[in-house]
Amino acid sequence: MTAHQNNDETAQVELDDPVAPSHSVKPETQSQVTQSVQEQVNQEAEAEIAKQREKIVEDAKIAVEETRNALAALDAKDKDKALTALAGSIGKLEMMLARNPSLALAPVEVKTVVHDTFAVTDSIKPSIEYAIKALKNGEVQKARRILSYLASEISIQTSCLPLATYPHAIKAVVPLVDANRFLDAKMALQTVLGTLVVTQEKVSPLPVLRCRAMLKEAESLASNTARSDNEEKRLQELLEGAKKSMEMAELLGYGRRKVDYKDLFDQLKEVEQKVSGRKGGKNIFDEFTTTFRKLFDRKSSDPEKSVGEKVT
Repeated sequence: MTAHQNNDETAQVELDDPVAPSHSVKPETQSQVTQSVQEQVNQEAEAEIAKQREKIVEDAKIAVEETRNALAALDAKDKDKALTALAGSIGKLEMMLARNPSLALAPVEVKTVVHDTFAVTDSIKPSIEYAIKALKNGEVQKARRILSYLASEISIQTSCLPLATYPHAIKAVVPLVDANRFLDAKMALQTVLGTLVVTQEKVSPLPVLRCRAMLKEAESLASNTARSDNEEKRLQELLEGAKKSMEMAELLGYGRRKVDYKDLFDQLKEVEQKVSGRKGGKNIFDEFTTTFRKLFDRKSSDPEKSVGEKVT
């Protein structure tokens, strides 16, 4: 993915504790079937990011840019340029408030953070067990460090300008610049920029996106009972890849283990039986798809129940 912030991290945990598991999570090469659906995963992520970008308020974005311009001018001790930038910021803020007095948070920037765990489930389990042990022993920071690597997701974050405080804070900087108190003005502007509110709009688990892409292609192949040897091989690879992706999603906590996933695994097993021996047809995936959507597409403000949705 391009044009947004990607913090791609592999899942290698380096533990300095002598009782750490000897085979902590190590980065591994993605399977071919996983790599083959990456383009579809990227496209789905891009579509969601585009939705969030549509919410950006252009005047708010310019107001923040002008704040940063003023800060740069103060670094150069250019009083006139700093005042011009502040005036531009204040003007945009006043325009927004005049048009929409009830607006509290104005989105100005959308970023994505990608954290991917390239590992098989068997190599992740010991680290989870070790983190649990650390928590039981009151070693919270040690557990936190281990768990920080155990994620595979795209997080979409939106920075918002708080209209209740930002305009007043910008106006308060102008007298400081007029008095040539450049250092005080700079510190005040840095504080103002620090008041931008970052909201996590959506967390998309990568194993779920990959599973969805694999099943979409598998469903297309399964509908053809006259599929070739290569198509049959590809279908089996996709079903196995979808199963592994679900195992990864369950293990990493994107849904409640042994509760949310039980029906999915049972239904996927039924699908495998229905397409074995080059059998096939339409509607084979319907039950599985319905369960999958209920689990991963539902909306909720509680991320522990919704497998990653809006968190403010």
